[in-house]
Amino acid sequence: MAQRDGLDEAFSYFAAPKGGIKRGKKVVKGKAAIKEWYKKDMRPNETLTWKPTFIDVSNSGDMAYTYGDYVFTSFDSLGNAKKNKGIFHTVWKRQTDGSWKFVWD
Repeated sequence: MAQRDGLDEAFSYFAAPKGGIKRGKKVVKGKAAIKEWYKKDMRPNETLTWKPTFIDVSNSGDMAYTYGDYVFTSFDSLGNAKKNKGIFHTVWKRQTDGSWKFVWD
């Protein structure tokens, strides 16, 4: 979804209503604020890819967390790719409808 529809759509879709993301020194809270942050922050041709390397679900089946590697790629004025690599950590909560939404990323 992130590659097809953009990060603003993907992150807001999978955010819990009161979910939050930490970006830099700022915490962005709520689906609408997360969507707006990504709309303002992303530039054309920037991409974010990630892959969980570990997933764990609580015994009660209502909370989970994932972590793994991500690569954020941007381009300079000459078209040279710049890759920022790191590790992500996301906390997930099962919603009343049975879907999983993140509460922290």
